[in-house]
Amino acid sequence: MTTQIRADALNIRKLMREAEALSDEAMLACAKLKQAMILARQNPDIPLDAGQRAIMRLNQAEQQALSMSTSLLRVHDELSKVARERAGPDEDIPTIIEPSALDAMPTPAMQALTLHDAG
Repeated sequence: MTTQIRADALNIRKLMREAEALSDEAMLACAKLKQAMILARQNPDIPLDAGQRAIMRLNQAEQQALSMSTSLLRVHDELSKVARERAGPDEDIPTIIEPSALDAMPTPAMQALTLHDAG
């Protein structure tokens, strides 16, 4: 492997890890926000339905973050294939992503498309 190919591969590996970490951070931030929102509305002076729409929208954001995480896993999987084909065996432990991790749960939009196509 040439020096430039190795440098590119190492940079891509570093950036891939950064993207995955940021995706995880987004999911953690959403989870913390949801917890704070739910705890805040447990105050007896706050109506039970306070912030319900905000929580529903946050759930949508969490689904999108999970979808992004799954897409990044697919990117990682594809890059691993390119690395094996072009750069030879990985010196470190190879990346193994189970196929079930790459299966995205259908979102409401995906389900609507499926129903539309079937009808």
